[in-house]
Amino acid sequence: MDVDVFALQLLEEAKRFLEKAATAGTDPERDAYVHASLLLAFAAFEAHINSIAEDFMVRSDLPIPDRSVLSEKEFQLDEGKWSLTDRLRMYRLEDRLEHLQRTFSTAPLDKSQPYWSHLKEGIHLRNRLTHAKQLEPISPDQAAKAIAAIIQSLDSLYLAIYKRRLPAAARGLSSTLDF
Repeated sequence: MDVDVFALQLLEEAKRFLEKAATAGTDPERDAYVHASLLLAFAAFEAHINSIAEDFMVRSDLPIPDRSVLSEKEFQLDEGKWSLTDRLRMYRLEDRLEHLQRTFSTAPLDKSQPYWSHLKEGIHLRNRLTHAKQLEPISPDQAAKAIAAIIQSLDSLYLAIYKRRLPAAARGLSSTLDF
């Protein structure tokens, strides 16, 4: 399966689980759908970012630090020349997003847009789930804001880089799935 198709599938699954959370009969059922929705949405976000990064990794003129951010690989000085290693070098998701926008479009990311603060809040929520230190429930509304911010972030990035909209942006939080 193509990574772009897979990224869109993950996003649709996230939106469907959010829809199911709204109709859940019990709190545990709702919480499970919200958790699945939020985690799938961030998996979709990262898949989209990785796909966009791959589009630019084919350029041989990219400086090594840019290639490092795009490929999430360390770079080192080897015999007087910079090169990428096979060692993982993780960058924060929002840093990669900003880097893609600044490097491959004519305008920097507009952090004054409401979706930016919602994205940061969504990242915080995702981290609460994956690092489970706080046990506060996450509401469907909080997940919806985070997913909407992911969609808006990707749509903005697509417009800036590809001069076209993210295919799923027009549907907003409405899923195409019916499971």
